[in-house]
Amino acid sequence: MDIQDIKNRFGIIGGSPLLNRAIDIARQVSPTDMSVLITGESGSGKEVFSHIIHQMSTRKHGAFIAVNCGAIPEGTIDSELFGHEKGSFTGAHEARKGYFEVANGGTIFLDEVAELPLGTQARLLRILESGEYLRVGSSKVQKTDVRIVAATNVDVYNRVKSGKFREDLYYRLNTVPLRIPALHERKEDIYLLFRKFSADFSDKYRSPGIQLEPDAIQMLSNYSWPGNVRQLKNIAEQICVLEKDRNVNAAALLNYIPNESATNLPMAINGSSKEDYTERDILYKVLFDMKKDMMELKKLVAEIIQSGGNTSHIMADNPHYINQLYQEVDQTISHEPTFTIKKPIQNTPVDYNYTHEAEEVEESLSLIDKESDLIKKALKKHKGKRKFAAQELGISERTLYRKIKELNLT
Repeated sequence: MDIQDIKNRFGIIGGSPLLNRAIDIARQVSPTDMSVLITGESGSGKEVFSHIIHQMSTRKHGAFIAVNCGAIPEGTIDSELFGHEKGSFTGAHEARKGYFEVANGGTIFLDEVAELPLGTQARLLRILESGEYLRVGSSKVQKTDVRIVAATNVDVYNRVKSGKFREDLYYRLNTVPLRIPALHERKEDIYLLFRKFSADFSDKYRSPGIQLEPDAIQMLSNYSWPGNVRQLKNIAEQICVLEKDRNVNAAALLNYIPNESATNLPMAINGSSKEDYTERDILYKVLFDMKKDMMELKKLVAEIIQSGGNTSHIMADNPHYINQLYQEVDQTISHEPTFTIKKPIQNTPVDYNYTHEAEEVEESLSLIDKESDLIKKALKKHKGKRKFAAQELGISERTLYRKIKELNLT
């Protein structure tokens, strides 16, 4: 079966060389029993490639089970994957088979494999090495013959270096690496995909077809598509349902494509994309901004001391910063009592030629302390509602839950 036959069978659209290369690798590795690690951004179609590998293998008549490792709570994931015995934990009223037992002779697709707890990673490594595992609450060794196809949208090797993913498991899973290109890397396929999706939705909703003007086609190609094919499909469906004018130009398309310039994340530097920034980068930015404000305040205090409490010329020399400070004070502590800087007593000599340097205050720059403090403030602001606190911090709710456990903030 050639590449075009595979595209037709699995509904893959596009002629990008990167896409064709990924399909060719999947085709070559399918007849073997080698483990495959599929990498790619969220929404790029990683699960489609797991189906290609399974359906073109000798296990195609066996079971295929897809497991989202990031969606299963840490306390129950071992039971889900490996099964458990009756009475092994609270609520285990009867014995239960795990996915590896059910899929014996078939294929298991472990999506978001980088989210697995370290204990579960050790169990998974044993299956890859010997095909053996233990049910939760049992000492009897079970055997299984399962092919593992894993996928992730994060850099697993970075998690290995940070101690969050086992290095030996990484190399066992990564026997054959398969990278799925992001949509912005296959610009020539974007319009083809939009036409396919819009035609499908027009048939589904029995509405007239959608035609894109040249400027709208150009906008589609230039957009970064952080949500990849899934995002493009959603936008095509929205346009088919909501747009009254079936000839869509760039101005109309702007109502459906988010404005990429509106972001609170750090600015991209030297061509780097916003995906390059991690939670640590954002925390560093916050720390540097805080340190800059502290230094400005120290400078103002030192000048006030040197002037003997006379603030008139200081306000004239620093109008921008003084105005900014007043705005922030009005917004944050408008109900706090007002303090006035008094001049020194007349009979107290003041040496105006003495240069007084502001004392450097030793402040904690521990990322863990700052991270913990920011999370506490966000939770307090939103009255413990983690969803809104996560949005405030610019991280996912799952990441916030993990951080709360790691920092013992419960």
